[in-house]
Amino acid sequence: MAKLYFYYSAMNAGKTTMLLQSAHNYHERGMRTLILTPRLDDRYGVGVVQSRIGLKSNALAFNNSDDLLALVHANVQELGPISCLLVDEAQFLKKVQVWQLTDIVDKLDVPVLAYGLRTDFRGELFEGSQYLLAWCDSMVELKTICHTGRKATMVVRVDDAGHALTEGAQVEIGGNERYVSVSRAEFKRIFHDAGRIEPQQVSFVFD
Repeated sequence: MAKLYFYYSAMNAGKTTMLLQSAHNYHERGMRTLILTPRLDDRYGVGVVQSRIGLKSNALAFNNSDDLLALVHANVQELGPISCLLVDEAQFLKKVQVWQLTDIVDKLDVPVLAYGLRTDFRGELFEGSQYLLAWCDSMVELKTICHTGRKATMVVRVDDAGHALTEGAQVEIGGNERYVSVSRAEFKRIFHDAGRIEPQQVSFVFD
């Protein structure tokens, strides 16, 4: 029976690497997969999924207004059945799109593996992550480490000088130059138990 899986973590936990490895495992067995990626994340080009260690694959780019069930159905009609759907940067999904992923599982009997961040740089759930956590059949935490040595569960946004930011738009595309994964304790130190700290008071520029 097909299921909806949500693999979540902070930054730098290897989400995209795992996605690409999962796709490779299917391909080795002669099974076709389809990878979806948000069009807004164009760091490596539109429709390209690439990990930080250099693995990459072509993907079908989608907008937040797209019907994912319709996209998958059209792809299957054109190219044939798929054995698995993989979704990169799943935190950027809209609520209705997560529901469409459940339809892909329940109506098409295709397993869906979604990979994404759980919370943003303010410690708040992304819309896609919120509903993936609510509606998935299975959730798996992928682990990475804070600079303090503790498990990193949160993400901090930094400016060009490496200072932590506590305000701004929820979505700003970036990699290691813009985001740092930290433990909850370190995140709370920065936000001082939900009290705002001026960005210049906290720095992640290490010697």
